[in-house]
Amino acid sequence: MSEKEDYTKDKGDTGAHGETGPQGDQGIQGETGPQGDQGIQGIQGIQGEQGIQGETGETGPPGTTTWDGITDKPEDFPPEAHKLSHQDGGSDLISIAGLSGVATDDQKSAFLMVSGLLARFQSLIAGNWTIRTSAADYDWYSICWSPELSLFCVVATSGGDNRVMTSPDGINWTIRTSAAPNNWYSICWSPELSLFCAVAYSGTGNRVMTSPDGITWTIRTSAADNLWLSVCWSPELSLFCAVAYSGTGNRVMTSPDGIDWTIRTSAADNNWHSLCWSPELSLFVAVAVTGTGNRVMTSPNGIDWTIRTSAADNGWRSVCWSPELSLFCAVADTGTGNQIMTSPNGINWTIRTPAANNKWFSVCWSPELSLFCSVAFSATGNQIMTSPEGIDWTIRTSPSNYYWRSVCWSPELSVFCAVANSSAGNRVMTSLFY
Repeated sequence: MSEKEDYTKDKGDTGAHGETGPQGDQGIQGETGPQGDQGIQGIQGIQGEQGIQGETGETGPPGTTTWDGITDKPEDFPPEAHKLSHQDGGSDLISIAGLSGVATDDQKSAFLMVSGLLARFQSLIAGNWTIRTSAADYDWYSICWSPELSLFCVVATSGGDNRVMTSPDGINWTIRTSAAPNNWYSICWSPELSLFCAVAYSGTGNRVMTSPDGITWTIRTSAADNLWLSVCWSPELSLFCAVAYSGTGNRVMTSPDGIDWTIRTSAADNNWHSLCWSPELSLFVAVAVTGTGNRVMTSPNGIDWTIRTSAADNGWRSVCWSPELSLFCAVADTGTGNQIMTSPNGINWTIRTPAANNKWFSVCWSPELSLFCSVAFSATGNQIMTSPEGIDWTIRTSPSNYYWRSVCWSPELSVFCAVANSSAGNRVMTSLFY
């Protein structure tokens, strides 16, 4: 950076100011002569009347940027808006999902975030869990979150006519009347339809129910009386898809609205236990607890299914998709040191080592924390594990040794919430709120 000229040196006194005469015509500018020595400053005279304004002169050199020599300067400065925009978040707020990024402002300044801060958030939030009082001591098997309703909704395989409970925060739960006393095993939410959809493994021609609010439920006719164990929604296809644990060549059904369901031919008669959708790949992926080297199947439309080679013949209980990592992750309740497998495309799967040899039953992804979280239904004090990339997993201390069956993430609450089918009065747990 070039040095600035010093314009704060002492000046001489200003000479006496004469009266302003009439302005003459502007003459031709001559050449600039050599600068003479600075004279002694005289005493400042009385200020005369303001003369007629002349033409604008040339711009002078920049002045000093310091307060040196300046009097009557303000003691403080009122704050003004300093707009921040994050390259990952795209808003004036910086989410912790991009704490490794660079932030820029209107003044073209830039700064790097604190190294390792995201990992500390991950450990703080996912490493601290609290038991919550459930609405009833039923066998709660599946939980999902509705951003539009700001509501958790859970379904159970027991409980008479009250096999649903809801909560706005994961802490305060209310029992709801289910459409039928079936064994409701899986639930999902469709933002486009503003609809919850749940499937069951019992009932006669009525193994589906839907609700616009989690409170009022309506029975729907299922495409077959199979053991339906998982349902998910594809926004891109505007389609619900469910997979079953039983059936002969018909272990898939689909619906555009949750009301009218159509049987689809499954790729194999395996015991399919979990299903998820990848918007980026336009692909459904299902995993099973049975089969020989073929415990995965995929479909681009929910109709045409292809068998895929699983990384191991474990009891794969849950699968989820991470858009940020472009990665599927599945967990199993059987196996030794190999109860996790990941895939970038649903076709090629790689075994990963879990943090402990527990019976892992559910896994979900948090985009805001850049973190997978899995829960187990056995073990002592270590029924939670997390991973930032699906490869390296860390055990987290669980607040109780219950049969944790399902876990989900709420971006709006910034919290994980899990449900169980054992214990008395406390079959819910939540991670640390932040």
